[in-house]
Amino acid sequence: MTLPPPLRMPAEWEPHRATWISWPHHEPDWPGKLGAIPWVYAEIARVLADHEAVEILCHSDEVRDSARQRLEAHAVRQDRVRLHVVPTDRVWLRDSAPTGVVAPGGDVTWLSWDFNAWAKYDNWQQDAAIGNRIASITALPIERPATTHGRRIVLEGGGIEVNGLGQLLVTEEWLLSDTQVRNPGFTRADYEDLFRRWLGVTQTIWLGEGCVGDDTHGHVDDIARFVSPNVVVLAVEDDPADDNHQRSMDNVRRLTHASRQTPGPALEVVRLPYPRPVMMNGERLPASYANFYIANGVVIVPTFNDANDRKALDVLARVLPGRQVVGIHAVDLVWGLGTLHCLTQQEPAARGSSHISPSQ
Repeated sequence: MTLPPPLRMPAEWEPHRATWISWPHHEPDWPGKLGAIPWVYAEIARVLADHEAVEILCHSDEVRDSARQRLEAHAVRQDRVRLHVVPTDRVWLRDSAPTGVVAPGGDVTWLSWDFNAWAKYDNWQQDAAIGNRIASITALPIERPATTHGRRIVLEGGGIEVNGLGQLLVTEEWLLSDTQVRNPGFTRADYEDLFRRWLGVTQTIWLGEGCVGDDTHGHVDDIARFVSPNVVVLAVEDDPADDNHQRSMDNVRRLTHASRQTPGPALEVVRLPYPRPVMMNGERLPASYANFYIANGVVIVPTFNDANDRKALDVLARVLPGRQVVGIHAVDLVWGLGTLHCLTQQEPAARGSSHISPSQ
């Protein structure tokens, strides 16, 4: 096969052209709570639209009309929002939407990974087509990553975290365990080669497990995030009685070791607390402050009516200076087994373009 040109996945804090979200409509994702969720989305859109364009996928004309009503009720900037009728199964665009990468000249390309609903659910066919739909809307080129032997790759954006300068965080639980296997037979070396070829990664840092309650089986965006080239915030549970304690202590050790192996400046690891366990019908949900999203000039952070909300917001304000830090109530949202980073996908700004571009 023809090898792709050198590509680089930008860090999330680099300039965006837009943020993509998908309006909630699938009641089984929030059993008994779907009525409240669109209002949370409207608040997310309101905050983001003050800083960059927001592109919203709507499952049907009816969903689009409902979304428009709620956006108007929340006084969301209409010059920064576009609604697109695109059928979807679910709304977690971090995983089903394509990943934006840049070529050496600064042009943006979408990488559309294969998607199979986290190797867990059987309704994913509409979500698997989202990459082509977004590429068509944006008139940007799209690549479908494959191995050198032409094998297509199943991957989700919530499992990869980059600093834009060659380092990537990922968990063994997600890609190397025997549960919810995305690419049968793939090895650690296979994934590292994939990340090098398609994302511009020179060092893959393997963490252990994700957080308790994670439906994806180990996505990194609930536990560890780059906030600058050499700073990682890591969700750490200090209570030895909590199931997240041993997982997070193991990841502290792994990051400390990786920092010693890193060429150039050592990684600084900043600890982020967990909220209290958030339960629903006896099920522990993947509540984590690490599922924040960095947009142009703002960071939106899930909050859980917990004493650690303020601590988490203060940590992120310290490590992300120059950006407004806004808490978004996520107790209802996390019933869908994801929060703010899971539902967003950034579109990088092409080099030389205005990174805050109103929608047409």
